Amino acid sequence: MSLLGIDLTAPGTPYKEFVLVFSWAVYIFEQYLSIRQYYKLQEPNPPKSLQDIEDVRKDFKKTQAYGIDKAKYGFVSALFGQVQSTIIIVWDILPWLWDLSGKWLEHAGYGTDYEIIQSLIFTVNMTLMSYFLSLPLSFYYTFVIEERHGFNKMTLGLFFMDMLKGFLIAGVIGLPILASILQIIRLSGDNFYFYVWIFMIIFNLVLLTIYPTLIQPLFNKVEPLEKGELRERIEELASRIKFPLKKLYVIDGSKRSSHSNAYFYGFFKNKRIVLYDTLIEQADTGEILAIVGHELGHWYLNHTVKVLVLSQVHNLFLFYVFSQFIHNSELYSSFGFTSQPTLIGFILFQFIYSPIENLFTFLMNIKSRQHEFEAGYGAQLRSGLLKIQLKNLSNLNNDKWYSSYHFSHPPLPERLSALEKID
Repeated sequence: MSLLGIDLTAPGTPYKEFVLVFSWAVYIFEQYLSIRQYYKLQEPNPPKSLQDIEDVRKDFKKTQAYGIDKAKYGFVSALFGQVQSTIIIVWDILPWLWDLSGKWLEHAGYGTDYEIIQSLIFTVNMTLMSYFLSLPLSFYYTFVIEERHGFNKMTLGLFFMDMLKGFLIAGVIGLPILASILQIIRLSGDNFYFYVWIFMIIFNLVLLTIYPTLIQPLFNKVEPLEKGELRERIEELASRIKFPLKKLYVIDGSKRSSHSNAYFYGFFKNKRIVLYDTLIEQADTGEILAIVGHELGHWYLNHTVKVLVLSQVHNLFLFYVFSQFIHNSELYSSFGFTSQPTLIGFILFQFIYSPIENLFTFLMNIKSRQHEFEAGYGAQLRSGLLKIQLKNLSNLNNDKWYSSYHFSHPPLPERLSALEKID
């Protein structure tokens, strides 16, 4: 496998140096885009296509202030993350943490040949380290930036309770899955990538099935949408396009934030639609119906299936390429490891694979924006999108390069322009 003219499987490949150079190159490029966006956010007026809209003129300064605050936070967060990852690589934090996990395993009475158990201990340590390092920035974003602009509804207790629940759920679900994957790799030989791929497909399907009923209720209250005009009209819309709607829910998103959303989930002929209570508060029935109709348009045009297929093909490719690196001793030694644990191999491989991952994400964003333009439009969708964008103080001025690289959804002016052409 070659990348940027470097054969990544050749003996003597400077893996650590490659990762450091590429990560800093990406960081510098992304910060350049962020600077372009920051200056765009400071323009004194909204885009010309929106300047005649009264609500835009009224709320523009608020959207501008929120966007600038998030941009400043983004600069600090990106620098913190880049310095952190560089320190972890340069100072060989990963092999230190792996050896520490091995020592804990030995103190518990196990030998050094229990690689899967050591991998689980290492994962817990890595997760705890990540939680604590990200805590100050996460706290500041929630209780300073979101609070300043009227979005935060969380209490300190809820904030830390969410963090604890997330950690425990990740352990209860993630650790057995990780152990299963490592065992599959151990037993299936060089063709493990296919079996791991199949296992992950099954796991994701199971997770999508149990998440709404077992996991989400631990964080949010989910109730059936009460009878009334909104429910009747959504059911009529679903029936009209033969969308197999089985349940229609409202989720208490206002418990944590005043941001709004709507989505659907489920397999085959068992679909459910979920509306945030904040969406119901912020938009009228016609606008909500248009937003839901837009989401159903994604289903009608098989967008979700297409994205799922592309993602699974990408995952199969990812696991296959990893199978070409798993026994590469120079990859491990380049990052300071004296052994070749499978979990560590995958982490190091992800460092090497990140250029392809960045490209895939960019291409998927392009495809996602295309889907957004295809998934149904109308006058009430225009009104609903505009209202939700303003209620969420979404950026109205966006740099073209920045939005093309980062956004999975088209900026508001582009979406409204497309609506006008169709109408």
